[in-house]
Amino acid sequence: MNTIRLLGERGARGGPSAPAPHRAPRPSPLAAPLPPPAPRVPELPAPLPAELAAALAGSQGPAPKRERTRRQLIDAALRMFSQRGVAATTIGDIAAAAGMAGATVYNHFASKDELVQAVAVWLARGLCACIADSAAAIPEAAERMAIGNRRYFWLAEQSPAWALTVLDVAAMSPQLLRTTAEYVLADLRLGVRQKAFRLSSEAAALDLVGGAVTQGMRVIAAGMAPPGHAAAVATLVLTGLGVPWDQARAVVRRPLPPLGAAR
Repeated sequence: MNTIRLLGERGARGGPSAPAPHRAPRPSPLAAPLPPPAPRVPELPAPLPAELAAALAGSQGPAPKRERTRRQLIDAALRMFSQRGVAATTIGDIAAAAGMAGATVYNHFASKDELVQAVAVWLARGLCACIADSAAAIPEAAERMAIGNRRYFWLAEQSPAWALTVLDVAAMSPQLLRTTAEYVLADLRLGVRQKAFRLSSEAAALDLVGGAVTQGMRVIAAGMAPPGHAAAVATLVLTGLGVPWDQARAVVRRPLPPLGAAR
């Protein structure tokens, strides 16, 4: 009893007493939990020039549901290729960009390589057909060749992201180059029949045109081209095919025909 009373008296006089109840420390503002990150939305490439976008859209008529899904996957693949590059893009990236499950992609494409090939075919047929249709009423092979070259340079000027995506897909898929070469070869042979072009070989001429256009697009899209670069390269291509300099320069200065929907 005395011991208990003594302890009580010591506590009343400020001596040791029972421990105070535990209180959680006040959190520091610096330690406040961060809000969860917002869902990541894939970045879209810079839009296609309005004329080309309208022409490509006009080339896609009504389609069954399976074909519409396939087109959506190709569109999603293009967007992801533009953002990350072809090599770094996965099937999962494409599925997420399309708002679909990965299994849906494999229902339409057996592999990523097959999807890349489909993108290449769509790009090549769409772009080449639009450009070729715009020049359908042009009888002269030299002008047709200049129109084709200048349109790709124009794409690089107006939409560098799309131009670089085209080049990236071309590097990964020979199908794009083969399809494009069919259109170039038709104009080369027309120029030979018209005695406007003089070729040592068709293969060499295809390399001349393809190499000049590819590198010209890359330089323009990178913002490294000097003023008048597109016209200068298009002129040199014509002279390399045998067109006299003055005539080549005059052809390249003609206005471009408007783009129309590809057939």
